[in-house]
Amino acid sequence: MTVNLDEYQELLEAEDSHIRDTLEASYHEAAQVMSPGGLRAYLEGAKALKNLGRGSELVETYLQEAPAVAKEVGEDIIPKAVEEAMKLSSMASGQVISLLFATLPVAARRLGDAALLGDYLQLIHRLSSKAPRGLRPMLEHLDVLLGRLTLGGLRRWANWGAEAYARDFQGQQQYFALESSDSQAVLQQERRGVLFVDQQRRLNFYLRALWGRDFFMRPTSGDFETREGYRPYIDEHVIHLPDAYDAVAGLEGNLVYRAAASHAAAHLVYTPTRLSPQELSTSQRFFIGLAEDARVEHRAATEFPGLHELWLPFAEADAGDDTVTGVIKRAIRAFLDPEFDPADEDVAAVVANFRERMERNPNHAELGWEVGLELHKRLFKRFTPPSTSELEALLPFYRDDNQWCWEFAEEGSDEGAAKGYESADHQERRVVSVMEMVNELDVPTAGDDAEEILILETEFLRDSEYTSINDQEGREQISRPYHYQEWDYQIQLHRPDWVTVLERKPALGDGEALDAILEENKGLASHIRYMIDGLQPEGMVRKKRQEEGHDIDLDAAIEAMVDLRMGASPDNRVNLRMERHTRDLAVLVLLDLSESTNEALPGTDRPVIELTQEATALLSWAIDGIGDPFAVHGFSSDGRHDVQYQRFKDFYEPYDDEVKARIAGMKGSYSTRMGGALRHAAEYLSRMPQSKKLVLMVSDGEPADIDERDPQYLRFDTKKAVEELAARGIFTYNLTLDSEADDYVGKIFGPGGYTVLDHVDRLPERLPDLFAGLTT
Repeated sequence: MTVNLDEYQELLEAEDSHIRDTLEASYHEAAQVMSPGGLRAYLEGAKALKNLGRGSELVETYLQEAPAVAKEVGEDIIPKAVEEAMKLSSMASGQVISLLFATLPVAARRLGDAALLGDYLQLIHRLSSKAPRGLRPMLEHLDVLLGRLTLGGLRRWANWGAEAYARDFQGQQQYFALESSDSQAVLQQERRGVLFVDQQRRLNFYLRALWGRDFFMRPTSGDFETREGYRPYIDEHVIHLPDAYDAVAGLEGNLVYRAAASHAAAHLVYTPTRLSPQELSTSQRFFIGLAEDARVEHRAATEFPGLHELWLPFAEADAGDDTVTGVIKRAIRAFLDPEFDPADEDVAAVVANFRERMERNPNHAELGWEVGLELHKRLFKRFTPPSTSELEALLPFYRDDNQWCWEFAEEGSDEGAAKGYESADHQERRVVSVMEMVNELDVPTAGDDAEEILILETEFLRDSEYTSINDQEGREQISRPYHYQEWDYQIQLHRPDWVTVLERKPALGDGEALDAILEENKGLASHIRYMIDGLQPEGMVRKKRQEEGHDIDLDAAIEAMVDLRMGASPDNRVNLRMERHTRDLAVLVLLDLSESTNEALPGTDRPVIELTQEATALLSWAIDGIGDPFAVHGFSSDGRHDVQYQRFKDFYEPYDDEVKARIAGMKGSYSTRMGGALRHAAEYLSRMPQSKKLVLMVSDGEPADIDERDPQYLRFDTKKAVEELAARGIFTYNLTLDSEADDYVGKIFGPGGYTVLDHVDRLPERLPDLFAGLTT
């Protein structure tokens, strides 16, 4: 596809000859850095800006500067820049928009990435409404600002000024022109040590000198909202590094960049085969990643001994720390430093095995897999596994997130098995007879490390136990992972496959305790029984005095004849119609089972989980009596990779003793990531044929999780999840026990979508009443 300039006569024949001259002068440069498609977008952008009617200077500046921007970060950013300029035209003058394009090459050069430049354009758009008087002076000093700040730092600096001087226009201009003391103070506070853009060229030379090849590197704005950077990562053979590094462990930022870049490059050079994560737990993947890090670093340091000295200062370890995190830190150090004594027999044995195997065959693709699982098995026989966030915090600062080591197969594929990797979580569960169990069982109640588990054909419970022998054998059974998107309110986009939901089999409790609840609450049970009678469908109902119907309503017909005889106007509603009254409704009760439910809230001395069990039992009894199909599910979360979901009762399952035992066995743990749980619940509810679908959520607090510090992030995601369910015809209602929920619950669930229960001890009474009110 070629571009014919004659198609753009409107530009060539512009009244202002400067536009024509600028186009002819800039077109040759643009043709050298843009594809035909990019050139067409470039010229269409010029036409759009000319049609704005903001003067020729804007069009000329765009024509001159756009090729330089495309040369720095690619041509795809040009249409986005034009789009942002069009939006800006309603809030800023043509001179300010022209200044935006004039400084865009500076921003492209300093940011070095099209995605970051797109974020910068969004920042400009937001500032145009929050601090319009500060936009021009900020653009005039952009080279100074981006020479000292990352994109995240620039955003915080600009937002501080916009909020502090929202109504002081003169102060706003002075702040953004770097003329006020506040401006200089915040600038100094946000200033980072070493910027990626200043180190990129040196890093390219450094890596080329080591391995004799080029590596692609791009910055990522890790501190866009917080002062902490993201870990480096590798995607599509491109190394992504934070856009700034402060000094770490006494080393300047340039050395941190050198350590991070060389470690990531070692993965690209020495990782011949990527591993399958199928059926591995998060902690197992972490330890395999540690061993794979050690393998590639050992290979690299063998060829280039100086790398060993570069990485070693980051692996800090305390010989006196005998906690699980302390032992893991010593293991990381021992893998890297052959002179280091880990002061732990298990770690020393694993590291010695690792070094021996590296001497024999350093190219063995499964070495990291096997060594990592061995270390995991040894340590977690002695310790309780830390959470995912605690494990990730133990990684040396310069290392990447190890996602490059894993090849995530498409759902339903068996790629991991095809590669020959034996899943560490896979345990063969063989059905045997009682005699085989007696004769062949080696270890009763075998744990995570057992290769084969013997189970009986039928469930068997010992006296005074609520868990069968089959469930006691082996590790907890976990479903395949379900991946869901999550809404990021800052970028106004969904993060695809961001949250992983794992279904776990509920533990069993004493189901008879739920039956005792009805005996203990006879007055409440009588009230619920009355409610059941009122809500039960009546089947065929005869409706009298109808205009149309299946038969004659004799009483109405006689009255009409009397009216006719008396000369009055008769009522023409003389028919009888039969109607079928049914409740076309499916309900999913979704319970928040976070750690906080194990505590008692003000107003009661009973734990929330106990009240939840009681209320769920009464509500289940009520819905079962009415006849509506219903399910009872619960959830908690330990970071975005582990949203734990439990199904206590499914729709087509009777409300029997087994279901009661599951509800009696529910426990609270971890955190509350509502969005992923709601989306997963919707998958079950959407399969039901009923026209009306309801998710009734019971929670004791706002959405929160250990890996998300921004309180607004999960609130906005939950709000988006509620909207997504509504688009699928599913109504979501939240009964919250948080007395301070008025600050957020209305924004999430909307008007009429929630109830705040001030008296927590009334939960068993209010939940059935609430259901009746919602479904009448």
